[in-house]
Amino acid sequence: MAKVTGIGGVFFKSTGKGAALGAWYRDHLGLELSDFGGAVLKWPEDKAEDGGLTVWCVADADSTWFSPSEASMMVNYRVDDLDGLLTQLRAADVAIVKGPESHENGKFAWIMDPEGNKVELWQPMAWAPGNKGD
Repeated sequence: MAKVTGIGGVFFKSTGKGAALGAWYRDHLGLELSDFGGAVLKWPEDKAEDGGLTVWCVADADSTWFSPSEASMMVNYRVDDLDGLLTQLRAADVAIVKGPESHENGKFAWIMDPEGNKVELWQPMAWAPGNKGD
């Protein structure tokens, strides 16, 4: 049987100008935008100790996972230095919704983009019960 082998991209519609929202992601999360306006993230450039993976999950209709966003989706971005990125975001007056938190598979924090989409930031680590804490 033919099957899905991975996530080929994440695409979502801006409530305003896509270029302006793209620039916010470039300026605050370091996404390098290409001429077409999007970013190409290459697995070989990700040096996290988990070996590289993408998580896919469907939440129940009554889930509060994406709150306070009203959006029906949330993008999780892998980051190389969560603490450093949070310092940069705070300096730019980007509010941290929650985190940082340490879990068995890495460190997490959540922010909101300027259009009200909740964004999950993840510094991956190889799964280990000792990672949980903080």
